[in-house]
Amino acid sequence: MKTSVRRLLIAGNWKMNKTSSEAAELVEEISLAVGKQLDVGVAVCPPFTSMESVAHTIEDSNIQLGAQNMHPAPAGAYTGEISAEMLRHLFASFVILGHSERRTCFSESNAFINRKVRAALESSLKPILCVGESLAERERGDTVGVVGAQVRACLDEISGEGSESIVVSYEPIWAIGTGKTATPAMAQEVHGEIRRMLTETLGASIADRIRILYGGSMKPDNAGELLDQPDIDGGLIGGASLEARSFIRIVELALERAQ
Repeated sequence: MKTSVRRLLIAGNWKMNKTSSEAAELVEEISLAVGKQLDVGVAVCPPFTSMESVAHTIEDSNIQLGAQNMHPAPAGAYTGEISAEMLRHLFASFVILGHSERRTCFSESNAFINRKVRAALESSLKPILCVGESLAERERGDTVGVVGAQVRACLDEISGEGSESIVVSYEPIWAIGTGKTATPAMAQEVHGEIRRMLTETLGASIADRIRILYGGSMKPDNAGELLDQPDIDGGLIGGASLEARSFIRIVELALERAQ
């Protein structure tokens, strides 16, 4: 059993996959298997077009709904964007912010991501803040510096009540969608550093309650060892979340450590 003040969280990031009907079918299978338990938090983050169908499918379960992105403004002339209020009206609980694909493909800066994190908190959404280094940065020995800069900048001017609802996801860019993964020891080392940075930024009592997920290709065959690490509080699951059996198995492995 893993003893912690933090309840493990397994969240699925479906990225640009699944139509509305496919999404409902996938989450229904997940819900039937692990949707009633309360020992481990379970969330799914479908594309915007599938959020409503997923919300209806999980309304009688304990699975929570998340979004993959949002704009920091409450409304306005931002074609193609989604606001926090829109997500709340779909009963979303989480929103993924600062994913490396948003940073690299859409040039999102730490300052812009910080605006999103603050807007999410103001709207009672739980931000899943993604941080991580590239392969070149790791090989130069810059992992802690890069991740630390992201944590500090993205959480700038955030403090006090409600900040413990922030979730941080460590996602080494070199391990996303590549089949590569950090060893449990490598992942724990960075998670421990992130916990230290959170303590410096937000204070020890809040940092101890913030969940830090691992997001670098967590799968059923490596999830158990990763979840055994003291500062790994769950996973932000990419490819393995698109197949019900794989995602369910990761939740089951988390349950084994929570009970």
